[in-house]
Amino acid sequence: MKRKLACALLFMSFVDNACAEITSEQELAKTKGIILYNQYKAASATSLLTVAAEAGDPEAQYFLAESLRSKNHFLNPEARHWYEAAAAQNDLYAMIQLGRSKNDICDLKNDCPANEKKAAEWLNQARDLAKPKADLGDAEAMYIMYKLTLDDSWLEKSASAGHPIAQYWLAVGYKQGDGVFLPWKRSEAVEKWFKASAEGGYPKSMMEYATILFEKGDIEGFRYWNEQAALAGYAETVYGYGSYLAHEPDRYGFPLDLVKGYAYVYSLSELDGGGDMQTNVEYKLPIIAAKMTPAQILEAKGLAKAWKVSHPPVSFFPDKLSQ
Repeated sequence: MKRKLACALLFMSFVDNACAEITSEQELAKTKGIILYNQYKAASATSLLTVAAEAGDPEAQYFLAESLRSKNHFLNPEARHWYEAAAAQNDLYAMIQLGRSKNDICDLKNDCPANEKKAAEWLNQARDLAKPKADLGDAEAMYIMYKLTLDDSWLEKSASAGHPIAQYWLAVGYKQGDGVFLPWKRSEAVEKWFKASAEGGYPKSMMEYATILFEKGDIEGFRYWNEQAALAGYAETVYGYGSYLAHEPDRYGFPLDLVKGYAYVYSLSELDGGGDMQTNVEYKLPIIAAKMTPAQILEAKGLAKAWKVSHPPVSFFPDKLSQ
């Protein structure tokens, strides 16, 4: 069942070939590696992702390439190798990254192999695979077409088809002045798409929509979406939500709950510096702890441990197509 689920997820990520048969240990290593990557710990993710990448898993290959490129700040030969391995299994995200590559070390040295596929060829291949799916109404394929063409109509189509990330970026664009609206209609469109994306489960939109509600005077709505983003594991909101519950600061009318507040902030300790969050944690925890008994602190740490098992991993939700 787990293997079928993994294959289904890969299909949604445009990997059309048969899923590589990897062991449960390799699957676990891949999952842990992607979690670390999403926590901005690319260096720690590399060894875990390598386990499944070498076994032929295209998703692991893609994220391994992303991790290697992130560490080196350019497309070195090793990162290119893993992008190409994923692209060979029709991973469109890998093709796009290969097509975007302008800081490839061989390009800089002007000594790329003669048989190496050019950036434009990768983009054309991705377009040839995505366009038929997009024409059939596939929301993710429409988003891919937007990334390939920068044609806003594809972003609008993808958003209308229910893709939460497309909805987020459409709202961001409208907020920044894209599109033509009557003055009072622009804010309505921004709210519409952030709301749709939030309801579709995208934590960044949850916080954008929460802010809109707060500005409209809907404090209860703000609190609701703040909590939903924290429950989804959005690291920045986990910190804010925990702080508000502990009344450090006392803002937005959250009920005082020192145990839960401490637990949320404490749960970010697992980032171990990822996303520069550790400084915030080390600053905030003693302030909250000063208002608690030793028994409450012990209870809070136990609650944080239980949440780690029953809730999604803490994440910064970086864009899959990083720049």
